[in-house]
Amino acid sequence: MIENIWSGRSRLYLLLLPLSLLYGLVSNLLRLSYRWGWRKAWRAPVPVVIVGNLTAGGNGKTPVVIWLVQALQQRGLRVGVVSRGYGGKAEHYPLVLGPETTTTEAGDEPVLIYQRTGAAVAVAPVRRQAVEALVRGSGVDIIVTDDGLQHYALARDIEIVVVDGERRFGNGWWLPAGPMRERAGRLKGVTAVITNGGTALPGELAMKLVPGQAVNLLSGLRQPAAELENVVAMAGIGHPPRFFNTLQQQGVVPLKQVAFADHQNYSAERLQSLTTPGQTLLMTEKDAVKVRTFAAENWWYLPVDASLPASDAETLVAAITALSSPQRRRPSAR
Repeated sequence: MIENIWSGRSRLYLLLLPLSLLYGLVSNLLRLSYRWGWRKAWRAPVPVVIVGNLTAGGNGKTPVVIWLVQALQQRGLRVGVVSRGYGGKAEHYPLVLGPETTTTEAGDEPVLIYQRTGAAVAVAPVRRQAVEALVRGSGVDIIVTDDGLQHYALARDIEIVVVDGERRFGNGWWLPAGPMRERAGRLKGVTAVITNGGTALPGELAMKLVPGQAVNLLSGLRQPAAELENVVAMAGIGHPPRFFNTLQQQGVVPLKQVAFADHQNYSAERLQSLTTPGQTLLMTEKDAVKVRTFAAENWWYLPVDASLPASDAETLVAAITALSSPQRRRPSAR
C-alpha cells in the first residue's frame, strides 16, 4: 500500500498532503534555523562525513558506509562510525560497541558495520555524544555517520547522499504523502550523490550492490547461492524487493518470499516456522546479525558489497582523506 502511495500509482497520497505540508514546513524551518544562526551546530575536532539520504526506506546506505570505512582504513586512517542506533535500546548512551554488543542494544546496522569493518562504532540519539565518545576513547582521525543528513545539530565537512536509482524520489512529496525527508533540490548542496542501481544522472556516481557467496550462519561455510536447494527467502530491510531481485539475478528461484518490516525483531520460533524439513532459509546480512545466537543449520545469508567505478571512488576517497591531514585537524570544540 505505502509503496503505491509513495510511487504515485495511488492517488490516496492526496489525502495526506496537509500532513506533508506541515512536515515540510517544520523540516525547512529547522534547517534554516541553523543556516541563519538561530541555532548553532556543534563542530567536532575531526572531520565528519555524512552518509545519508533524502527518502525513507532502504536505499543502500549501509553498504556505502561499509565501503567508505574500509576504503579509508586502507589509507591508514582510524575511522569512527556514529549512528542513532535505530531499533536498539541501550541502558546508557553513548554506547560504544564491543564484541558482545547485541542488536537489541545498538540496532542492526551499527552491529553490522562493526562486524564488517572492525571500526570504532558508537550510537546515541544525540550524535554529538557518540562523536565525543569516539574522539575521547578511540583516537579516531575521521568520523563517518550512518544517516544523519537531516541532523543539522552536527556540523559536517562532507555530505554524501545515496539515491535509489530505480525508485528515485517517488511522487516527490514529503512524508507521509511521499517518501521525501527533504526535497530533491537539497542535492544541489551536497558533496556527492551515489546512485544505487537504475540509471545515474549526470554528475551522480553510479553504484551497484555486488553479492558474494552465501554464508551459513552456524558453520561459516560459503557457497554460491544458486547451489542452495529449496530456498525460502526472507528480508527485513527498507526495500525487500531489492533483495529478492538480487536472488533472482543470482539464479535463485525461492519457493516463497517473506518480507518483514525494516529493523524487525525476530524470534527463533517465528523464523523456524518459515521452512519445513529439507528447505533452506536465505536472508540478508542485516537480518543475520540479529539471529546468530539462535540460528539453525539451514539458515544462510547473502552478503553484498557496494561497488563504484574505480576512478570515481578514488576521487571521492582522496578528497575525504585530504581532510584528515594533521594540518587540517581542529582544536577540540566545547
